[in-house]
Amino acid sequence: MIRIVDVRSKLVQLRLAQRAGERHAGASEHRWGRISCHQTGNYCYYQSRRGNATEEDVRKEFSFFPTSPPRNRSCLGFLLFGFFCHPFLLKKKGPLWKGHVCANEAFKARKFSLAINLYTKAIELNPNNAVYWANRAFAHTKLEEYGSSIQDASKAIEIDPKYSKGYYRRGAAYLAMGKFKDALKDFQQLKRICPNDPDAAKKLKECEKAVMKLKFEEAISVPESERRSIADAIDFRTIGTTPNSSSLPTRAALGSVAIATVAAMVKFLGIAATAVVVMLLMVLGACWWSGFGGGCFFRNTDVNLDVEPQYSGARIEGDVVTLEFVKKMMEDFKNQKSLHKRYAYQIVLQTREMLRSLPSLVDIDIPHGTHFTVCGDVHGQFYDLLNIFELNGLPSEENPYLFNGDFVDRGSFSLEVILTLFAFKCMSPSAIYLARGNHESKSMNKIYGFEGEVRSKLSEAFVELFAEVFCCLPLGHVLAGKVFVVHGGLFSVDGVKLSDIRSIDRFCEPPEEGLMCEILWSDPQPMPGRGPSKRGVGLSFGADVTKKFLQDNNLDLVVRSHEVKDEGYEIEHEGKLITVFSAPNYCDQMGNKGAFIRFEAPDLKPNIVTFSAVPHPDVKPMAYANNFLRLFS
Repeated sequence: MIRIVDVRSKLVQLRLAQRAGERHAGASEHRWGRISCHQTGNYCYYQSRRGNATEEDVRKEFSFFPTSPPRNRSCLGFLLFGFFCHPFLLKKKGPLWKGHVCANEAFKARKFSLAINLYTKAIELNPNNAVYWANRAFAHTKLEEYGSSIQDASKAIEIDPKYSKGYYRRGAAYLAMGKFKDALKDFQQLKRICPNDPDAAKKLKECEKAVMKLKFEEAISVPESERRSIADAIDFRTIGTTPNSSSLPTRAALGSVAIATVAAMVKFLGIAATAVVVMLLMVLGACWWSGFGGGCFFRNTDVNLDVEPQYSGARIEGDVVTLEFVKKMMEDFKNQKSLHKRYAYQIVLQTREMLRSLPSLVDIDIPHGTHFTVCGDVHGQFYDLLNIFELNGLPSEENPYLFNGDFVDRGSFSLEVILTLFAFKCMSPSAIYLARGNHESKSMNKIYGFEGEVRSKLSEAFVELFAEVFCCLPLGHVLAGKVFVVHGGLFSVDGVKLSDIRSIDRFCEPPEEGLMCEILWSDPQPMPGRGPSKRGVGLSFGADVTKKFLQDNNLDLVVRSHEVKDEGYEIEHEGKLITVFSAPNYCDQMGNKGAFIRFEAPDLKPNIVTFSAVPHPDVKPMAYANNFLRLFS
């Protein structure tokens, strides 16, 4: 049983007991001032109070939402619990109206899990109201539960085929999953229903652009069997000195010759024939001009990267990345200064060589008397990463870390995060371990901002390079033979052994099914057994699945990330599974804490440390994300 908070104000205890009612399963616990939440996936929100408290204090500063619905069919027990519902609401209309109003208020307060619970209660009382289904779909979207959002929006459309918000919600969820063609169908229907709605027209236009871009990329893509590694074509030691570095006068001269040639062709061949020849020459010329590092359409614009004398940023002397360099680089990043591309290449390429040599499942020894720290999703929140190091110390052989995936996307300082983590890996491979998350993939980076950020801050070449390096990241780690750590979760079948995970060929983009997909995407559920994924990818698994996996592999605990948690962590499945999430106030709007876990050897007892968000420069999350996605954020 995990103790979450002691409620010290007698008035608070009295209010909670009165509002909960004797029939609520947790009323006795509330009377004693102790709240437990690990037995359910729902959230608890709280704030400890000391001394006297007024009713206004209780309503504004203390809130606890039940971990299970009241047993009676009225939603009154739910409503009286939260601080969202002012007492005057209870006198006006019936419980159904109260449920919907309070769900809307919970949504406005960004208490999305509570809103889902309240919309669910309203749906139970009136399952034929399309509005409730669409609103619950929207709340699921806010929690990145896109599979559940699509199901609810589809139900709203089934109830009322002319309900525009049903198509809007489902289309937005399809976009978030990268299913642009499915989204386009919904926005086309939305435009038919609301032909004069400028917002619907805008969304349709952006969706059409996304689909056209996708078709173009498919048309010009190089088959996987013919694709050449960009990393193999780059030697950071010779950048700036290669013969391929063309001078400006040479290119200007070539341009003059090309213009003269075209003029002559127009005179002797005519305009139509000349146009065809010119188009062919342009394609061939682009290939030659840019080099063939990553395929015909890869533009390597970074071949001439001598470090300018006036460059005042962090420098790497030789091949060795030192702690002094990493500290200087982090300080520059903190002050919104850039790292020279020459050194960025060196860090990323050296990290790639280290990661390629690792197995898909890495065993980590933790000697007696030492400790080991596991962090969850960081999601481009660089200033919160600095805060972790401030609280827990910099990575070193004496203070090792594991960052459990989702380093990038959503936050607009993803490049700073990944270069910092990679630099520590180069400095000391045993000081930091890195696992792949579902956002270390092309499809996610294209949508959620990392691709756009890298293109803006570095170059197109780095977009391809990072995509290659992400495919080298291990899928999981085992701490001291007892703690299994992966980004997402467990599997759709029983009997999976650690040897099965070690044998996964991970050097690819994540597939849509199978062990690798499930490691990156799955989530725990409070019910036993297995169920469909609320995300639309992977699956949900219960405590019995966790227990059997641990028994089959002689393990004690599963640690995973992948889900935002109000306190930065959640302990589930009878204490056998911990979710840790290290991006506080996720996307500058969720209001959650961050957390990390320190394991002390030899007993490996988890010590969970929580922390709050710190200020960052005025660059909004998703600043580099696809334009169509920002429209729905």
